[in-house]
Amino acid sequence: MTTVSMTVNGKPVSADIEPRTLLVQFLRENLRLTGTHVGCDTSQCGACVIHIDGRAVKSCTTLAVSCEGAAITTIEGLAQGGTLHPMQEAFREHHGLQCGFCTPGMIMAAIDIVGRRGGELDEQTIREELEGNICRCTGYHNIVKAVAAGAEAMAAGRPLEHAAE
Repeated sequence: MTTVSMTVNGKPVSADIEPRTLLVQFLRENLRLTGTHVGCDTSQCGACVIHIDGRAVKSCTTLAVSCEGAAITTIEGLAQGGTLHPMQEAFREHHGLQCGFCTPGMIMAAIDIVGRRGGELDEQTIREELEGNICRCTGYHNIVKAVAAGAEAMAAGRPLEHAAE
């Protein structure tokens, strides 16, 4: 067993884990944060996207021990009190989900895109940037609209992430 310590959604956490424990397993099984989904185990689908130190990372191929001392944000850490993050609100408002399985990873990837590319995103840029996130239900039309609306809302002055305090 190996001890790992990190900050998850603004809270310090520590646990004894097997060295081979994947970050997605640690989040779901040890911390019971089940919003991060396991879709493929091969970094192909993006359902497991979280943020490590502010960058989008696929947690299904990241060892938890490699996150020692890191700041992790999951979908559960975005809403502030009862207020959704602007990107979450945009997905809700623009029906950027259907079954919801890919939604947490899409939202986390979208926030990262805005952080890197800014708030004025055209359809082609959004589609290219979301290439590593698969949705099997919606056909992406409403997802693209949601990301564009969320990017605009974020650029209008709302913080890029709201880590739970």
